[in-house]
Amino acid sequence: MEETLRIRRADSRDTNTIAGFNASMAQETENKALDKDATLKGAAYLFENPGYGFYLIAECNGETAGSLMVTYEWSDWRNKFYWWVQSVYIKPEFRRQGIFRAMYENLTAQAKEAGNVCGLRLYVEKENKRAQATYAELGMTPSHYLMYETDF
Repeated sequence: MEETLRIRRADSRDTNTIAGFNASMAQETENKALDKDATLKGAAYLFENPGYGFYLIAECNGETAGSLMVTYEWSDWRNKFYWWVQSVYIKPEFRRQGIFRAMYENLTAQAKEAGNVCGLRLYVEKENKRAQATYAELGMTPSHYLMYETDF
């Protein structure tokens, strides 16, 4: 049977799936259990406030295989936006099958078509060498910036 892969913009019907993916990612990558109500509200917030970004969904043979979130950063240096790729999650049984690559290529095409995007950015855990290799295979390069943060 030939597999069909479809990449689409998520909508509010995907809220539960995205929240579940976010919880699974936090558990896998940081051994952190997220509050279910907070993840649901967090996913729903983007649908209620599309000026902050959007989600992409990958479907393989009609089953949701993965998702990613895009948020916007305005660059006054370039007078355009960076699209930040965040919350990337591919279900384990769909990994290493080119699904993220398809999502990335779809996103790249959308960014170029938008006309007001100067680039894509993402951050990755220092120890996540597999993800780093994937991003490098797609032509992404490490930034010369370091990330600092303050949590509240």
